[in-house]
Amino acid sequence: MKLLQINKLYPPHLGGIENVVRDIAESLALDTNFKSDVLVCQEKGKKAVEEVNGVKIYRSASFGRLFSMPISFDFFRLFKKIAKDYDLLLIHHPYPLASLARFLFLNKKKPIAVWYHSDIIRQKFLAYLVYPFIYLDLKAAKTIFVSSRRLAENSPLLKKFLDKCLVIPFGVSMNEYKADYRAEVADLHSKYGRFMLSVGRLVYYKGYLDLLEAIKTAPGKLLIVGTGPLEAEMRKVITENNLSDRVIIDSSHPKNLIPYYQACEFLVFPSSARSEAFGLVQIEAMACAKPVINTNLLTGVPEVSLDNVSGLTVSVGDSKGLSAAIKSLWEDNELRLKLSAGALKRAEDNYSKEKFETDLKKALLKI
Repeated sequence: MKLLQINKLYPPHLGGIENVVRDIAESLALDTNFKSDVLVCQEKGKKAVEEVNGVKIYRSASFGRLFSMPISFDFFRLFKKIAKDYDLLLIHHPYPLASLARFLFLNKKKPIAVWYHSDIIRQKFLAYLVYPFIYLDLKAAKTIFVSSRRLAENSPLLKKFLDKCLVIPFGVSMNEYKADYRAEVADLHSKYGRFMLSVGRLVYYKGYLDLLEAIKTAPGKLLIVGTGPLEAEMRKVITENNLSDRVIIDSSHPKNLIPYYQACEFLVFPSSARSEAFGLVQIEAMACAKPVINTNLLTGVPEVSLDNVSGLTVSVGDSKGLSAAIKSLWEDNELRLKLSAGALKRAEDNYSKEKFETDLKKALLKI
């Protein structure tokens, strides 16, 4: 099968969807049943075609991004030129340019599949404009892949196509997270002492302002690893509330987060909007036997780590509940150890990279 994945961007751009696209492409490239290429945009700059780890990557020229969307006319030219040469297109949504390109240039008999990652939440005007095109993609798709049933059942668009939705949760390589990083862990403990961890881009839907509100009344030290447009505001809140000795933002882009997971007491994942559809960092922490505090979003987030099984779940935007959960895990060693064991078991049973790859390949070959 000649498969072309279509997405906005591709690594080295940092992003959960981009990592998923890369993992799928590189996994399929190792299987003789597949030829796997990718069509994306440059973040900004001229077009480029390259091969990385057996994957051919077409990067269309781009003038930059507007509302997180690449501005690229070259994308349409490339799409029209190469899409016809593939047996199946796998479009990662939400990506309106891909919908428009398919509508304009693709033979309607060409089979497509859609990986639906999340609804468009914040850019409501954009959503009204592009949802008709995404709807047509979903209607045409042979299969709609989703990371959780909860996402499918609560998405206004996906509700119309539940019979096509196939749940394949993301996964990580468990052995990588069990590697021995004791020297790096010791360095982190020497630098920060005992700490809880939060990982992700510093953007509105990650719920970091709720977390900072919660930490005012919760015990313990918090290390936040990430960068983004909210960083300046977060640092201001930290300073104004005299939290500098207990809340540290590491914006240095550490290449390997596994030692951080291994060194922390637990992960805090306080996302506050449905833009957060899954939360791969939850699995990464659980693979290191770390409990997760998450929120009860109407997406896959609370499906990944279950309340009182692998962590604690609080209501969205509930800073008092978040503070209480942090206090429980920070102070109750017995509870933390119980949920640590539950986190590792849940990760191993449900979220291995091998299971993800096997289930996806079987599904693709049936299309």
